[in-house]
Amino acid sequence: MTVQRQERYGWCPGIAVFGLLAGFFLALCLDSAVWAATTERVVVNRYSGLAIEGFDPVAYFTDSIAAQGSPDFEAREAGAVWRFRNHGNRASFVAHPEIYGPQFGGYDPVDLGRGVTYAGNPRFWLVVAQRLYLFGREDNRDAFAAEPARFLKEATERWPALERGLAQ
Repeated sequence: MTVQRQERYGWCPGIAVFGLLAGFFLALCLDSAVWAATTERVVVNRYSGLAIEGFDPVAYFTDSIAAQGSPDFEAREAGAVWRFRNHGNRASFVAHPEIYGPQFGGYDPVDLGRGVTYAGNPRFWLVVAQRLYLFGREDNRDAFAAEPARFLKEATERWPALERGLAQ
């Protein structure tokens, strides 16, 4: 296009409208992607489908460590794939997922007490009263360890309402 024709037509409003619509839909898609990552009843990696990033939930109890599970020992429970270090851990979990699975679906109980669902990190964990808790930050784990009764009370009160807001 020549300079004279560019000056004659000026700035095209169609391009501006297209840009605005494209930006709006891009923002909408990004917002729904973030929403999808945080709308699960059990914390699951949305790309792999693994619960608690493939860590063995039974190993927290039996070995007192955060240990990666093996693809050779998997089970499906609560819409997620769980991995284990050995057949015995898998069998224990399948028999009692409510005991070995992380409480509050793997969400940080300190943040739940604040009314926020924040996914726990399987590397920041505690077993308290024979239940596994995962924390989003090391600071939260340390605060919880100092006063578990207070944080559990707050998280337990808020969890039913927060859980209803999560996808099924």
